[in-house]
Amino acid sequence: MKFVDEVRIFVKAGDGGNGAVSFRREKYIERGGPNGGDGGDGGSVIFVADPQLTTLLDYRYQQHHRARNGEHGMGSDCNGRAAEDMILKVPVGTLVKDANTEELLVDLSEPGQQWVAAKGGRGGLGNMNFATSTRQTPRFAQDGTKGEERTLRLELKLLADVGLLGFPNAGKSTFISRVSRARPKIADYPFTTLVPNLGMVQYKDGLSFVMADIPGIIEGASEGVGLGHQFLRHVERCKVLIHLIDMGAEGEGREPLNDFDVLNTELAKYSEELASKPQVVAANKQDLPDAQAKLGAFTEALRERGIRVYPVSCATGEGMQALMDSVAEVLFTGRTEKLHVEPPVKAAPARKSAGAGAKEAPARKSAGKAAAKKAPAREATAKKGAARKAPAKAPARKPAAKKAPARKAAGAGRAAAAKKAPARKPAAKKVTARKAPAKRGAVAKKRPAVKQVRAAKKAPARKPGGRRS
Repeated sequence: MKFVDEVRIFVKAGDGGNGAVSFRREKYIERGGPNGGDGGDGGSVIFVADPQLTTLLDYRYQQHHRARNGEHGMGSDCNGRAAEDMILKVPVGTLVKDANTEELLVDLSEPGQQWVAAKGGRGGLGNMNFATSTRQTPRFAQDGTKGEERTLRLELKLLADVGLLGFPNAGKSTFISRVSRARPKIADYPFTTLVPNLGMVQYKDGLSFVMADIPGIIEGASEGVGLGHQFLRHVERCKVLIHLIDMGAEGEGREPLNDFDVLNTELAKYSEELASKPQVVAANKQDLPDAQAKLGAFTEALRERGIRVYPVSCATGEGMQALMDSVAEVLFTGRTEKLHVEPPVKAAPARKSAGAGAKEAPARKSAGKAAAKKAPAREATAKKGAARKAPAKAPARKPAAKKAPARKAAGAGRAAAAKKAPARKPAAKKVTARKAPAKRGAVAKKRPAVKQVRAAKKAPARKPGGRRS
């Protein structure tokens, strides 16, 4: 069966029947009144979403659809028969757009959903409806109205929960044939799949979902290269996308990372919303030696972007269960933790931080030097205070005056103490000045004995540790 997902059709609803102009003409009845009946309504064109259909093939070869007109009214109070509506069945997921304005009229995404595309005309009234007490013989009736007509464009978007994306010959058809009962065409040349394929996947615990396999997308598809973007609409409704990477591809420019970037670029050109859907990256054809050799570099490159890679082999079934578990978790719970991985810690930021610490070290050293410079000033200040208090204690003990030179010698090694040393010289001068009473005593020997006695009595009070007895 040929797959058709876009058609252009013309629909015309039926016209309403005209009302009749008639009068009673019976024997023995004089002046028979009006008895013209009403016209019947025209049929409408109605679209119905049918889950048994998967293509718009029926509308490719029959593009004009007209509903029947309503019958005209008749005499003897007989109304015309209304026409039946025309039912047009379309696949579930069909978009109906106006062909002239491209306005989206309806999205038939639910099974059994109906939508009236063109409404039938209303039947006209017969002349019996216009009889009054002042106008008992109306000789006119009402005509029926015209039915609606319009040109529509039908666009099919398959209803699938999971979509398969990848380059041609990446193994998408083999993948869907392994997880479902779909049997698409499988061959060893590109563009084997020319139309989308649907498959019902039976998962654990009675859960199931629909998977769609679309034809391969290549670089330049947005400009019409290959099959272009005409089939990407079928994965727009998908909640999860499986990005199948051909790890064994050979040819110029065919690298796994390059294929991944090219396909995501084409998705972004088609629709930003489609490119932002959750993607499960599967590295296929792990049964080939070349594919296993490329897996390490490809996995590390995507790890730096925070993307997890699932190595699988559609031919042997290796890694398929882990991949389907992650797909089912995203589909049924909405959690995407399994699709991401922690990126490796880069060494560059660590070196920068070390350099920053090295820059901070001189600042700490300078701060230490500043503190060291401030320390002698504090010691000098403390010694200044001691020097100021020294004169008060000097008269009590003479040895304090003798130790002053020793303190000067001890502090000579320090630069700050050496500068402040002259502050202690006045204390030494005061001490020498206190020795004057001894000289006065010597002079006092030549004076009368009375003064010597007074001086002898007062000397012990002033100098308790003196040499005089």
